[in-house]
Amino acid sequence: MCKRALQYPQVETPPPQPFLKSLKNTLNEILFADDPFGKIRNESKTSKKIELGLRHVFPILEWARGYNLDYLKSDVISGITIASLAIPQGISYAQLANLPPILGLYSSFVPPMVYAIMGSSKDLAVGTVAVASLLTAAMLGKEVSAVENPKLYLHLAFTSTFFAGLMQTCLGLLRLGFLVEILSHAAIIGFMAGAATVVCLQQLKGLLGLSHFTHSTDVVSVLRSIFSQSPVWRWESGLLGCCFLFFLLITKYISKKRPKLFWISAMAPLVSVIFGSLFVYFLHAQFHGIQIIGELKKGINPPSITHLVFTSPYVMLALKTGIITGVLALAEGIAVGRSFAMYKNYNIDGNKEMIAFGMMNIFGSFSSCYLTTGPFSRSAVNYNAGCKTAVSNVVMAVAVAVTLLFLTPLFFYTPLVVLSSIIIAAMLGLVDYEAAMNLWRLDKFDFFVCLSAFLGVVFGTIEIGLILSVGISVLRLLLFVGRPKIYVMGNIQNTEIYRNIEQYPQATTLSSIIILHIDGPIYFANSSYLRDRIGRWIDEEEEKLRKSEENSLQYIILDLSAVGNIDTSGIRMLEEVNKILGRRDLKLVIANPGAELMKKLSKSKFTETIGKDWIHLTVAEAVSACDFMLHTAKPDSPEKISREPEFNNV
Repeated sequence: MCKRALQYPQVETPPPQPFLKSLKNTLNEILFADDPFGKIRNESKTSKKIELGLRHVFPILEWARGYNLDYLKSDVISGITIASLAIPQGISYAQLANLPPILGLYSSFVPPMVYAIMGSSKDLAVGTVAVASLLTAAMLGKEVSAVENPKLYLHLAFTSTFFAGLMQTCLGLLRLGFLVEILSHAAIIGFMAGAATVVCLQQLKGLLGLSHFTHSTDVVSVLRSIFSQSPVWRWESGLLGCCFLFFLLITKYISKKRPKLFWISAMAPLVSVIFGSLFVYFLHAQFHGIQIIGELKKGINPPSITHLVFTSPYVMLALKTGIITGVLALAEGIAVGRSFAMYKNYNIDGNKEMIAFGMMNIFGSFSSCYLTTGPFSRSAVNYNAGCKTAVSNVVMAVAVAVTLLFLTPLFFYTPLVVLSSIIIAAMLGLVDYEAAMNLWRLDKFDFFVCLSAFLGVVFGTIEIGLILSVGISVLRLLLFVGRPKIYVMGNIQNTEIYRNIEQYPQATTLSSIIILHIDGPIYFANSSYLRDRIGRWIDEEEEKLRKSEENSLQYIILDLSAVGNIDTSGIRMLEEVNKILGRRDLKLVIANPGAELMKKLSKSKFTETIGKDWIHLTVAEAVSACDFMLHTAKPDSPEKISREPEFNNV
């Protein structure tokens, strides 16, 4: 027994809890970490509880109480500004999804109204996005042609939007938002850059005035389709497109250099549409190789609830498309919302955002809309325009409604090449070179994840890129869990502090004692690795001591301060290590175990096996106890010096 250890307070085992109470606490921590119902639970009056509940479900009831005229002025300016961007972008992205252009306007009317009631972000501007539009076209287009069967294709787009909204709502209600975060930041950077590259290449169809184009999205197929039709390229269309693209990029550059001139880049797409339409109208350019949108139906969104397709064999196609596009839309929308919330120092509830996104897509699918989320470009304009609340979305929706009721004939002569230029200009902003280079500097593995996602999208398909993104992200997660860091600790002179000797080369190791720090939970996935790694450290330390003819190794201290949890495989691993060390006349010492660890070690009787006096609060106490025993114990026997390694034989 270690008598020295009795001078220190013992490591306590938490009092046992009933299983149901423990399960409840665990579920609360997983699903309700932010305690969303704390205010409601602490309120005694029923009427007040109902009021707080309604304000929780409908955030508009929260911020509307303090709304004033100054806020309204700012929101009106912001709403009109983003409407000028939403109208041309909406038409462009609908074209990208192989849907009628009018759906882009429909999708900027109903969903923003729903989000204004249920959304918690003050800055998010709702609308369609290019990546989700391209993915919708790619996935639905595999089985249903938008040209040969446009009616069924349209109905499947509504149905996939419904399933996306249903999935988003369920994730929010069940508070499973953490599942969306399975896509790492590096994977999203690569995926978005790859998707943007594919989108830009596909817009060469519009820039060159091509009528026929490949349905594949990989770069090889797209380039083959473009160059195989070189005899029918229209130089008029290409020249006009390059001029508008140059104009759009110049305005973006000006707004980036001078943020106060944000309105220049925000208005540029609408200005391009107006001048492009006037150019075609006065010069009759539609007869000289310039393709135009044509007639757009007047009137607000017609109902589409009866057009949803729930019959075989197409329901599974719609379901798959809805889930994949819905997850991407969630990841983008929540990330954008949190970014701008950070700038203004307020918080948004990710699960409430999921419910808001889900409901706006469900209602959107009932009113001739396709998938919407919170695009970064539109939200950035909304933020820079000085929006105060989600009323800016309402103003945008009203502006779009006025356009639908009275102004759609004005878009008849809008050239498709202008829409292609708008999409390319927007997509170039998604290729974040600086972020990729930063990944290379900070973490080479993250850069590999980013590059894999990019190449998967560009040379494969968007689905392959998405699978690679998720797969590599999960692989990295498994590597973190399956291969936790374990390192030797040394003492920083004149202190009782022990740190990693690789990080602190001046830290000194102790004679006859090796201190190993396990940097992560111990599970079935890593228990065998940790057992072997501990054995290797011990073998290497003994070999080093044998060569230097120093005192032999006698104590192995495991610092478990970073081990938040352990399962039965981990406990068995510790038992095996303890048995092996016992046969080699080595003593296992535990330092700084947490509450969950002590609870399980106590229940498994491991604390009795090792001896409670060999479990210490700190590494310093463990070292002090071992040092005391080294100076009071008898000299080592010859057998102890010639120990043979046994870890690899377990």
